Amino acid sequence: MANVPAAPELPGVTAVYSGKVRDLYEYPDGRMLFVASDRLSAYDWVLPTTIPDKGRVLTAMTLWWFEQLLDLVPNHLLSTDVPEAVAGRAMVTQRLDMFPVECVARGYLAGSGLVDYNATGAVCGNLLPPGLVDGSRLPEAIFTPATKADLGEHDENVDFERVVKTVGVEDAAALRDLTLRIYARAEEIARDRGIIVADTKFEFGRHPTSGEIVLADEVLTPDSSRFWPADRWEPGHAQPSYDKQYVRDWLTSPASGWDRHSGEAPPPLPNDVVEQTRAKYVEAYQRLTGQRFD
Repeated sequence: MANVPAAPELPGVTAVYSGKVRDLYEYPDGRMLFVASDRLSAYDWVLPTTIPDKGRVLTAMTLWWFEQLLDLVPNHLLSTDVPEAVAGRAMVTQRLDMFPVECVARGYLAGSGLVDYNATGAVCGNLLPPGLVDGSRLPEAIFTPATKADLGEHDENVDFERVVKTVGVEDAAALRDLTLRIYARAEEIARDRGIIVADTKFEFGRHPTSGEIVLADEVLTPDSSRFWPADRWEPGHAQPSYDKQYVRDWLTSPASGWDRHSGEAPPPLPNDVVEQTRAKYVEAYQRLTGQRFD
């Protein structure tokens, strides 16, 4: 993904990474500043149009989930006392030794999991019953890890044995168990609030002094998860969602005039697409937390 902008300069910290959505900085004492921007990516491009308040929604939702999950797993949050320029969209976090694995839990069949299932009857080595369709709820949630790809490349779904070879059998088992326990808690909480968490990905790191496994990055947001409105769930086709699908649909429609296979950058988003996308993020936050987003 060649069009990722450089992280803006901030006082008192040094930029160390700029991704599709997030910018990462380091304090002189080794603490990290984790910033969620308003950028949006689709089809391997960072779009030229931002979504107002998206970074604030992602951060607020992550902080809320950290509270709901604290009895299950520690997280990397140290403080929300951040530079004024990124207030509301940033966290001061503990530096961790990150595991090179995307820890994905799936409770429903969709996305790349559906593609793998249709081809092999399994997802990441998890054999599933025949006859499942797009949107089917699985008999039980499964761990479907992926390797972390370089920026601009796609993560690769792998089986559990690949994780064992990457991090060792003890840590692989711990990551799998934590992922499924967190997903089970989150799926129940969200379902009670009218949202299905179809799948989600977590990142974990090891605390440099205690050695314990710590939950990091953003958690259970529309960018890291597949959220569906529970009252509209209907297996057999793609489900409506609380994420950037509205943008993807516009980009691939005749209205955009863009050919995503041309190699040319996508066009700016029209105002109505921006407004509808922002509304989806805000609705997801308000339905989950019961709190008004201002």
